[in-house]
Order: sequence, then structure tokens, then C-alpha cells
Amino acid sequence: MERIIDLAKKLNIEYLENEPMSLHTTFKIGGEARLVVMPKSEEDISALIKACNENGIRYLVVGNGSNMLVSDNGIDACVILLGKDFSEVYLIDETTIFAQAGAQLIKACRLALEEGLTGLEFAYGIPGSCGGAAFMNAGAYGGEMKDVLFKCSHIDKNGEKGFLEGDELGLSYRHSSYYNNECIITGLYMKLKKGDKAEIKAKMDDLLGRRKDKQPLEYPSAGSTFKRPEGYFAGALIEECGLKGASEGGAQVSEKHAGFVINKGGATCGDVLRLCERISKTVENEKGVKLEMEIRVTE
Repeated sequence: MERIIDLAKKLNIEYLENEPMSLHTTFKIGGEARLVVMPKSEEDISALIKACNENGIRYLVVGNGSNMLVSDNGIDACVILLGKDFSEVYLIDETTIFAQAGAQLIKACRLALEEGLTGLEFAYGIPGSCGGAAFMNAGAYGGEMKDVLFKCSHIDKNGEKGFLEGDELGLSYRHSSYYNNECIITGLYMKLKKGDKAEIKAKMDDLLGRRKDKQPLEYPSAGSTFKRPEGYFAGALIEECGLKGASEGGAQVSEKHAGFVINKGGATCGDVLRLCERISKTVENEKGVKLEMEIRVTE
């Protein structure tokens, strides 16, 4: 790891040692990462990956940390954090938005509104990075990234630049090809359509209002805890099983929306996992439906 630190110093890449991951996830949970590096360019990422490979060091990428639960034991790896220095969003042409992977998804939505472009309204208020949204094909209120995303740039596991386009992206419900290909998404290309600014703003305001009314945004969480089982809604099944408000330590099934497990205060990764296991077993026993976690557990 010292060699990675030396490289970071040489390339003027900001880094943090033994950094609490609770500071970098929306769940506000997680032990320390041995090393967190904050690259400013694709070249930085490429150099870091090559150095990790040469030194037998595991690496993983984190954006806004909005769909992840980090182990209480932390992460013995090099965490590549794509944040403020990797967050540009701009127009490529009249209807195409490019966003760096570390940019907040809401930033892309606001640019779309400013330019009178429709298609991203569904994403307004999703608390994640653009890279994370592409990685998991984020969606809400009848829309998903698949509707607008047509190309991603990435750095592969060998530190080489590349792209995936169209069907190569493998976009399906909460899934993309990036789940399995070990590439780090660096940029997104989104094709939108010309629309009416007033109508776009009204739709964004409506969806944001619905989020605030129905979702426990006042508590730390990782978003929807379980994927939507075919033919059902996870939150409804959990509520029907009488688990709304159920808790394990500081983790609780939200009393506002049963589809969210929240950190009500001082929750650990263990608390969340025990509660999720209890939910899964109860729903399967009482409803005959197997729930699959949408949150990615990282250690």
C-alpha cells in the first residue's frame, strides 16, 4: 500500500489513510478503509489500477456511496473515490449530456432543466452519483437510466480506456454489464429530447414532492433496500408482514415506507444485515416471495 501512497504523492492525488467509510456512504455506516484515493482524471485512475495490479492490492470504486453497506470491519483495499474532482457535467450537442461518473445525478437533472431537455425528470432526487446510476440502471417513477443512457466510458481491470455502447451496456432492472466486467465507469453519455422548461420543472417538482412525502429522507439510508420482486412491491410485502417499524439495534424498517431500512441512530452493518435477514425470512415464510437485496454489501 505504501507504493500506492508514493504514486499518489507523485501524481498529486489526494489520499486518506484509515479513513472511516461512514463518512462516504449515505447509510453513515462502515469501518475504516486502509486507503482512500481521489483521482482527478482517467489517467489518474489508470495509473492507480496498474499500480494496484502490480502490487497485488485489491481496489474498488465508490461514488456517492448511496447504494452500499460497508462492513463494520472496514475495507482492506484501495478505495478509489470519484467525487468533487470528477464531477463535470456539460452539453456535447443540443440534446446530449455528458457527465463524469463522480457527478451527482441531480446535477445532470438540473442541467437538463436549464437547457429545456426532457427525459431525466424521473432521476430528480435520486441520491446517487451518475456513475452509480449507470452501474445499477437506477430508476424511479416509471423511468430508468436505460431510457436515456447510450454510452459509457470506462477504465478496464488492466488500466486501459474503453467504451460500452447500446446493447453492450446490458441494461436491465437494477443491472448493467458493469456488475460483472470489473471496469470502472468514468463518464456517461445521455440522449434527451427538447421539451418545455415549465413542464419539465413541474414534473421534477412533483416527483421530488412525492419522494419527500413517502420516503424517509430525514434518516440515513442506502435507498430502497430490496429489489422489486416480479408482480409485487417489496415495501407492501414487508408492511403486510407487520414489519413496519421493526428494528435490530440502530437499524429500523422505516415507519414511513417499509421498503427502506434506515439508520435511526448508531446502526452498524451487523444491525442492518440481521434486520434484512429477518425481513427476508419472514416475507418468504408468510408470502412465499423471496426478496433480493438491492444494496451492495462491501467489505
